[in-house]
Amino acid sequence: MPKKALITGITGQDGSYLAELLLGKGYEVFGMVRRSSTETFERIAHIKNDIVLRQADLLDELSIIKILQEVKPDEIYNLAAMSFVPTSWDQPILTGEFTAIGVTRMLEAMRRVCPGARFYQASSSEMFGKVREVPQTEVTPFYPRSPYGVAKAYGHYITVNCRESYDLFALSGILFNHESPRRGKEFVTRKVTDGVARIKLGMLKELHMGNLDSKRDWGFAGDYVEAMWLMLQQDKPDDFVVSSGIAHSVKDLLNTAFSHVGLDWKDHVVVDPLYIRPAEVDQLLGDYSKAKAKLGWQPKVSFEQLIQSMVDADMERVAEESKNR
Repeated sequence: MPKKALITGITGQDGSYLAELLLGKGYEVFGMVRRSSTETFERIAHIKNDIVLRQADLLDELSIIKILQEVKPDEIYNLAAMSFVPTSWDQPILTGEFTAIGVTRMLEAMRRVCPGARFYQASSSEMFGKVREVPQTEVTPFYPRSPYGVAKAYGHYITVNCRESYDLFALSGILFNHESPRRGKEFVTRKVTDGVARIKLGMLKELHMGNLDSKRDWGFAGDYVEAMWLMLQQDKPDDFVVSSGIAHSVKDLLNTAFSHVGLDWKDHVVVDPLYIRPAEVDQLLGDYSKAKAKLGWQPKVSFEQLIQSMVDADMERVAEESKNR
C-alpha cells in the first residue's frame, strides 16, 4: 500500500515542490485547498491529474476533521499560512487565526482522528526576528518582529507542546528564506527577478525597493522540501533548522540578478520609504549542522544558481506575456 500524504498549502511554492517529491516517491498525495475565488492552481497545474484536492479551511476545525477522516493520512505537512510578512501588519488578527490557531486546529484534529500520523509544521526563521545570536540554531531564543513571526512562534511551540503532552509524532522545520521561479511576486527575490526581466525587455524603467542592507539566508525551495520529508522519516520527532548557512544582502541579490542580464542595478533601483518595514529584521543566518548530521541533508543549489534560474524563468515569462498582449 502506498503511503498517503496530506499537504495544506499545496497550491503554494513549497506545496507544489513537496507534492512533486512525494509523487516521485510513490505516495498518494492529497492537497487541502480553501473554497476561495482567488485560489490559483498554476503551480500544480502540471501534476493536477496525479493528486487529489479536497476542500477544507484552517479556520474551520470541523472541515479539517472531515478531511482527515476521509484521507486517513500517514503524513501531514502543514504548509498553509498567511505567508507574506508585510501583509501580517495589515491583517494581524487574521494572520494569528491562520498561522497560529490554525496549527492548533490541525493538531487537535489529528489527535482525535489519526493520532498515529506524522505531522510536519512549517516554522520560519522570521521567529528569530531581532536575532539574539548569529548564526541561529534550534536553541536560539525567538524574538519575532512582525505579527507573522509572532504567529509562527506560537505554531512552533504548540507543536512542541502537543508532541510532549500527547506523544504525537509532531515536529517543526525552521526554514530560512527559500525561493524559486514559483515564488510569489510580492516576495523580494521574485520582485527583483521579475523587475530585472521587465527592465531588460524595456517594459519597466526602475525598481522601487526598501532596505538594501537587510541580510537573508536564501536557498532553493526544491532542496528544502526534501528536508521536510526526511524529518518525518526519522525514528523520533525533532525540530531542525534548514538553511544555506550563507547570508546575502539585498544588494547582493540585486547585483546577481541585474548582472546576469548585463545591467548595473545602480542605474535602475530607487530606495522607497514605502517598502521599509515598521520593525526590521536585519540579519538572518541559519546553522543547518544538525540537519546535516542527523538527516544527511544539505543544500545543493547555490544562491547564484538560484537567482539566475529565477531571472531566466522571468525573462521567458515576461517575453511570452508581451507577445500575447
